[in-house]
Amino acid sequence: MNFNYPDGRKFQQESKPSKLNTTGAKKLIFGDRGMRLEDEINESNKYYRAHEIAVIYKKPTPIQIVKVDYPKRSRAVIKEAYFRQASTTDYNGIYQGHYVDFEAKETTNKNTFPLKNFHQHQIDHLRACLKQGGICFVIIKYVTLNKYFIMPASKLFKYWEGQKDDGPKSIQLSEVERDSYEITANYNPTLPYIEIINKLIESRKEQ
Repeated sequence: MNFNYPDGRKFQQESKPSKLNTTGAKKLIFGDRGMRLEDEINESNKYYRAHEIAVIYKKPTPIQIVKVDYPKRSRAVIKEAYFRQASTTDYNGIYQGHYVDFEAKETTNKNTFPLKNFHQHQIDHLRACLKQGGICFVIIKYVTLNKYFIMPASKLFKYWEGQKDDGPKSIQLSEVERDSYEITANYNPTLPYIEIINKLIESRKEQ
């Protein structure tokens, strides 16, 4: 089954998250299980919802079905479809009365993070949510380095605007380290990003 984004890019089918074996938890090497960032966040969100800590989901994207086959009368198979509109950000939800909205990106680069991974409509969306008092950020995973960072949206805007004036088209790792919070992959939750949301809330109170 083929899906395509509005800009023509092919959509890769999401792999099913692996089931956790609590009896063999000690054997897991956290953050080094070959999981995609999306799967790691989804697992974390399941934990947060199950323990009534936060209610955060990956946003669904409406699709336009183009081709359907009917191999059996009781079952239709979608053969080709397109996303009807450009998505905003990957995740949103609520945590202790705070609206949370964030994007998740990963790169195999070791020293830079290309700004082309973001799109103007995503930046605009984050700006709008931040203006309304939302907690907005991006989770960046350096796959090769096995490092995770949470960059507040306000910091990302600085780099995004800078590239428009013939500035750098990538963010250096040293800049990501300076302007972000680093988190370490763990077990239950896989990515403890709520800890950073607490810091963002506290820093807002201090302003």
